[in-house]
Amino acid sequence: MSNPQRTDIPQAPAAERPSYSFRQLVFYMLRLGTLGFGGPVALAGYMHRDLVDARKWITDADYKEGLALAQLAPGPLAAQLAIYLGYVHYRIVGATLVGIAFVIPSFLMVVALGWAYVRFGGLTWMQSVFYGVGAAVIGIIAISAYKLTNKSVGKDKLLWVIYLVLATVTVVTESEIAWLFLAAGIVVWFWRAPPKWLRQGGLTAIAATQVPAVSGIVSTVDWPLLTQIGVFFAKAGAFVFGSGLAIVPFLYGGVVTEHHWLNDKQFVDAVAVAMITPGPVVITVGFIGYLVAGLPGASVAALGTFLPCYLFTVIPAPYFKKYGKRPGIIAFVDGVTAAAVGAITGAVIVLARRSIIDLPTVLLALVTVALLWKFKKLPEPVIVVGAALIGLVAYPLLHA
Repeated sequence: MSNPQRTDIPQAPAAERPSYSFRQLVFYMLRLGTLGFGGPVALAGYMHRDLVDARKWITDADYKEGLALAQLAPGPLAAQLAIYLGYVHYRIVGATLVGIAFVIPSFLMVVALGWAYVRFGGLTWMQSVFYGVGAAVIGIIAISAYKLTNKSVGKDKLLWVIYLVLATVTVVTESEIAWLFLAAGIVVWFWRAPPKWLRQGGLTAIAATQVPAVSGIVSTVDWPLLTQIGVFFAKAGAFVFGSGLAIVPFLYGGVVTEHHWLNDKQFVDAVAVAMITPGPVVITVGFIGYLVAGLPGASVAALGTFLPCYLFTVIPAPYFKKYGKRPGIIAFVDGVTAAAVGAITGAVIVLARRSIIDLPTVLLALVTVALLWKFKKLPEPVIVVGAALIGLVAYPLLHA
């Protein structure tokens, strides 16, 4: 007889039955969303460390497929990766509840901070906290990027070339370019398992994934505010590739420049809130939505941002699972994964430029790296809390 506790949860075929329960995965993602600091780089690293290496709930191949799909599709990388890992063994129900569990803790936190921000006229203590936390987070994500690089790129020379190119492009442009991920996958595919129709060259149209013409629609129609918020943030979720690093310039253009919902200081505070709270950096949309229209605005902004990324993950997921073991697909995924990890490493450098600003922050980042290197099981939240306390003390003294 089947396990009565799982009769309502669609599962993979018997040969692929997981070694963990659906409840265990949901609670893991709930905990990661509550305590996982560092943005997409760190969160992707935590999932690999915990679910692939330590607990062996997810195979390395499934993880790489999820990471590749998350990079190819628009929307927040960490949330899409979590949704895909929920789909691996528990299909649509797993993807849905895992996605909610991953996002809801940080959403509630930014809504609470939004209330405090409005109630008390700004969060002046945020600068002090972020001064310390920002530097520690750089150390955390640097370790995560190092581990991902070793695991995903290995000693393959072609993958190293792709990795270095994407890291360099990310550092120079401070953005993630979608067509480069596609190009990386195609290069490795054609190199390792060239298709018979290679000379036809019909894949170039796939790279045309940006739809900039949509950006002007919202401002031309006088819709109610919530509708404007929903449509704008749905665009952010549907047409911006990469991670929080990529979505911030898009949000600035719409929230500050186009709609004038926030001023520059409020927007910078919104980004700071996302960086000092756990979970996906993109959850800053909840804080922005709250400042614009209260709790309804926060809810609509979050739903508009995360619903497209959910659909872009679960719709193609069955095809990834069905055809993912073919040599050409494996080669394509390896190429995209190398590009993704290169972009993640580049993002570490970009973020470090903003957070490592003086000698104390340099020391904080180096001490974080040393602690995580020495003590493998040291919880990151302990480091983050310590860094926040250091920031609260040091920042006022250094910037009096």
